[in-house]
Amino acid sequence: MAQNMKGKTVAIAASRKVDEMSKLVENMGGTPVHRPAQGTVFLDDEKLREGLLSWIQNPPQWVILTTGMGLEAIFNVAEDMGVAEKLLDILSKSSIAARGYKTVNALKKRQLSPIVRDDDGSSAGLIRSFQTHHLSGANIILQLHGESAPKLTKWLQEQGAIVTPLLPYRHVQPEEQHLEQLLNDIIQANVDAVTFTSAPQFHFLVEYAHKQDKMKELLKAFAGPVVAVAVGKVTAQVLLEEGVERVIAPEEERMGSMMVTLGRYFVSQVNNEIAASGEPNKL
Repeated sequence: MAQNMKGKTVAIAASRKVDEMSKLVENMGGTPVHRPAQGTVFLDDEKLREGLLSWIQNPPQWVILTTGMGLEAIFNVAEDMGVAEKLLDILSKSSIAARGYKTVNALKKRQLSPIVRDDDGSSAGLIRSFQTHHLSGANIILQLHGESAPKLTKWLQEQGAIVTPLLPYRHVQPEEQHLEQLLNDIIQANVDAVTFTSAPQFHFLVEYAHKQDKMKELLKAFAGPVVAVAVGKVTAQVLLEEGVERVIAPEEERMGSMMVTLGRYFVSQVNNEIAASGEPNKL
């Protein structure tokens, strides 16, 4: 594998598959450091069971699914409750909207297809795809992952929809010492890049930065020496909405693709510096 990260230090904000991502960074010549910005992610079983009972007793006109993992969790719990067949029947009679290819694949596995799906893997793309549909007065179940989606929810409510959120998973805030270390590493440019594999990782970091009155310093660092990296378009959109102007993200939402994209970015930066200096490129 090309040594595209030679001499670079990459912070990994994830709490899952850290060893795999660290190995990718090392194979590309870089130095990985683990800076978890996300605590435990666990199945909120009790809330999910309550939500499923309500779903079955009051079938909605629309079901909006935003993650494949969340849909799998819903059906696993439904199986345990003995209502999976009933849920599938209700879902097949509902209008379905889906965000992301993993969600579409999870539906396809159950012989279901969305009539609305995003055009770019983001909530904004999902909203664009809804433009030709009338939602006023519609009851909608909005399946999220482990956090709210205020912009999507607000837009649906503005269309006159009655939105019931369903969150199979819950994200728990990481230990403050980890956020402090990550924030300081970014502001002091102790790292060359930070990789985010979910929106909550960045949200927790932003929340801590605001609490420390260092949000401006964080954004300044991301505009300068430190590169913000997202695993896909959904996570990238969250960073952009919070004011990060430069976000590197792969076309394909994969951790490996994310690291390859970052490596290519580092190489392009070196080439740009060489071109600006007028020196011959010896790479």
